[in-house]
Amino acid sequence: MVQVTISGHPGSGTTTLVEALCEHFDWDSLNGGQIFRDQAEKRGLSLAKFGALCSVDFSIDRSLDEILKNKMHEPSGPKIMESRLSGWWAHLEEINCVRIWLEVSDVVRARRVVSREGGSTDDALRANRHRTSLDLTRYEELYGLNPEDKTPYTHIIDASFLETDEVVTAVVKILEESL
Repeated sequence: MVQVTISGHPGSGTTTLVEALCEHFDWDSLNGGQIFRDQAEKRGLSLAKFGALCSVDFSIDRSLDEILKNKMHEPSGPKIMESRLSGWWAHLEEINCVRIWLEVSDVVRARRVVSREGGSTDDALRANRHRTSLDLTRYEELYGLNPEDKTPYTHIIDASFLETDEVVTAVVKILEESL
């Protein structure tokens, strides 16, 4: 069963954190973004086209989120669940696990996206803000949830000015104290 959920905005470092935790604890993980990518590929659609389809057909998002929720309950399921709403799902499903939110400033996230994908910081900042706005609207329409509400999280880590190893060390300490 899931031991920890990791959530945060794009560019917040969730994937890097999950990889480090998997290595440290010898755990497996499930990434909600990977489920999304796999479904796009299965349908023969680019990520952009699949995202556009999801924006008009909410049943797709609901089915993808059901996959995540079901996997959280599986005794032999992944120990780490990563997605924007995984902390919310664990909270609403009353799963007793650590729920981490990585908080990172908009500017730092934009810089990380630029270093990973190229482009300008201003363009990445605008794109991140636009995506956050769209996601907020979609999650409110789909589930009545505000992903900016940190209520379901047991721990919020401001990683804006932390190095990767500092974030990993902090989360490992949290998990070791909680397990």
